[in-house]
Amino acid sequence: MRFETHAKMKLLALLVMVVLSLLLSASHPTSAQDNAGPYAKRIACGSPTEKYSSNGYVWEKDQGYTGGSSAILAVHNPKAPQLNTLRYFQKSDGLENCYNITAPVGRYLIRLFFAFGEADNAGREPQFDVSIEGTLVYRMDTGWSEDPEDSYQDSLVFVDDGAATICFHSSDHGNPAVASIEILQILDDAYNRGVSRDRNIIMKTMKRVSAGARKSGFGSDFRADPWAGDRYWQTDSSLFLPGSRVNSISTTQNIGKFSVLPNLYPMDIFQSATITTDDMQSLSYTLPVDTNMRYSIWIYLAEISPFVVRPQDRVFDILVNKKKVFTGVDIVAQAPGAFNALILNVTVTVDVPSLALTFSPIFGPIAVNAFEIYQLVPTDATTVKTDLWAMQLLKQSLSLPASHGWNGDPCVPQGHTWFGVNCQFNATKNSWCIHGLYLDVQGVRGVLGEEIGSFSGIQVLNISHNTLQGSIPVSIGNLSSLVILDLSHNQLNGSVPETLGTLPNLKKLLLNDNQLSGEVPSTLGASALRGANLNFANNDELCGVGLRPCVSTSNRKSAALRVTAFVVVLVIALMAGCGFIIWKRRSNMARAQKLARGAPYAKARTTFVRDVQMARTVLTDHFRPVHRDPGPYVPSQSSTLLGSS
Repeated sequence: MRFETHAKMKLLALLVMVVLSLLLSASHPTSAQDNAGPYAKRIACGSPTEKYSSNGYVWEKDQGYTGGSSAILAVHNPKAPQLNTLRYFQKSDGLENCYNITAPVGRYLIRLFFAFGEADNAGREPQFDVSIEGTLVYRMDTGWSEDPEDSYQDSLVFVDDGAATICFHSSDHGNPAVASIEILQILDDAYNRGVSRDRNIIMKTMKRVSAGARKSGFGSDFRADPWAGDRYWQTDSSLFLPGSRVNSISTTQNIGKFSVLPNLYPMDIFQSATITTDDMQSLSYTLPVDTNMRYSIWIYLAEISPFVVRPQDRVFDILVNKKKVFTGVDIVAQAPGAFNALILNVTVTVDVPSLALTFSPIFGPIAVNAFEIYQLVPTDATTVKTDLWAMQLLKQSLSLPASHGWNGDPCVPQGHTWFGVNCQFNATKNSWCIHGLYLDVQGVRGVLGEEIGSFSGIQVLNISHNTLQGSIPVSIGNLSSLVILDLSHNQLNGSVPETLGTLPNLKKLLLNDNQLSGEVPSTLGASALRGANLNFANNDELCGVGLRPCVSTSNRKSAALRVTAFVVVLVIALMAGCGFIIWKRRSNMARAQKLARGAPYAKARTTFVRDVQMARTVLTDHFRPVHRDPGPYVPSQSSTLLGSS
C-alpha cells in the first residue's frame, strides 16, 4: 500500500514537472538555433582596443574596414557610454568605403551609431549615404544629428554571402563617420507575415515605441530573448506635446503569449501602456517618411487595465493616414482575455511625406502598448558574380590610387558605382553587368591578369596612357562582346595574342606605344578588312599587319644556316691560320739554329775552343806529379813533343 502511494506521488511529481516545463517553454520559446546561440558582433569603430559595456557585452576593436582614420568621439552617448572613438573617411580614402564583417548566412539586425566631431569634420555635420548589402538604406541629410534618437539607425537584413557589407558613400559634404556597428542575428523567419518575410526586402526601422514605458532601453534591458536582436525600444513620453491628455499605466503581472516563435518580444513592452483620458479622444503618432514606399506596421496590445476585463469594454479602430486598416479591435475578445498579447500587422503604401498611425475610439478610452514601423526597402540587384569576382581580382593586380576606392559592389547602389566603371542592367540575369571600364590616364600600374577574360558582357576596355607591364592576357579573346580595346601608351611586352583576332565585334584595337614584339597575328587582318581600326605603331620589335614585313620562316631558317656556315668556315680559317703561324714560327727557329752552327765565326770559335781544351789537357799531364816506378824510365809523349819543338 505504501509502495503504491509512493509510486503515485512520484508519478504526480513527474506530471507537475512536465507541465511546468511546457509552461516555461511557452513563455520562453526556443528554436533549433538556440543551442549555439545567435551570432553577435559589436564593433567600436576607430578603437584600437576592446571595450566592455555595463551589461557585459564585449565591443571588439575596429576591424573589417577598407580605409579611413580614427578620431575621438566628441559627444556623450547615453546608449553606449563605453564608446569614445569613431572612424571617418576622407576624400583621399575614396568616395566609397566599407566594413566587411564575416557573418554566417542568416537574418540580422544591423544597428549603426552615427556621430561627428572636431577632428573628423571640424565640428560640422557631414552628409552622406549608407548602403547595406549593396542597397542604399540611409541618407544622412541635413539635420540628422539634431535628435539623439535619430543618431541610432537599425534595419533587419538577410545576409546570404557569408559577410555583412556596410558601405559609406561620400557626397562631398564632409566626411562620413560612424561610431559603432552591431550585427545581431535573429531567427531566419522572423516577421514572417506577408512581404516582411521576403528575403529580398530590407526592413528599415522608422519608429519602435514602447508606449507608457518609464524610459527607453534595449531588449537586453527588458529581459528580451537573445534571438530578438537586442532591439532598442523608445518611450513615447517625448512624442506628445505638453498638455496632451494621455496617461501611462503599467503592471507587474505576467503577459501570456507575449512571444511566440519566430517573433520574439520582451514581456516588458506589454506591461506598460499609454491611455487617453477621454473616451472619445483619439491617439495618434505621426512621423516623416519617404513617399511612394511600402511600410510594415506591427502593433502590440495587451489589456492590462483592471477596469477592462470583458469583451466590448474597450473597442477602437486603427487608421493609417486616415484609412482604416483594422476595424473594431477588441483586445479582450481577440487575445482572448486580459493579460494576453495581441499582435497585429499590416502593410501599406504611403504617397505623402508623413505617416500618421491613429487609434480612434468606438467604446472606452484608447490603450496602446507598443508598435514598430518599418520601411520596406527592396534590395538592389547586385553585379553578376563573374563580373564581381573579376573586378575584385583586377583590383588586386592593378595598383590603383587610393582615391579610387573600389570597395563594395561595383554597380550598386546606383549613383555610387566604382570610379571608371560603367554598368548595364541585364534583365535576363536580373543582375548588373560591367559594360565599360575607363581607366585611361589614371596612373594605373601593375599587370593585367587572366581574370580580365571573365567579364560577361563588357564592350569597352580602356586602360591607356598608364604604366601597365607584362604581357597581354590570352583570355581577352573570351570577351566576345568587346567593341573597343585600348591598351596604348603603356609598357606591355611579349607578343600580340592570336585570340584577339577571334573577337567578332571588335571595332577598335589600339596597342600602339608599347614594347610588344613578334608578328601581329594574321587573323587580325580580317578585322581590318571588316573596317576595324587597328594601331600597332611604336612597338620596335613588332612586325606584320600595318607594320614592316616580317621575315618568313623559311627565309629565317636559310639565313640562320648561312650565318652558321659562315661562322664554321670562319672558325676553321682562324684555326688553320693559327696553325700555320705556329708552324712557321717553329720552322724559323729551327733554321736560325742551323744557320748559327754553319757560320765562319762559329767554326773559328769552335776550333779555338777545341785547341784550348787540348792545351789544357797537355799542361795538366805535364805538371801532374810522377809516381816513382822501380822499372826503367820511359819518356812520355808530351815530353817528346815539347823537346822536338
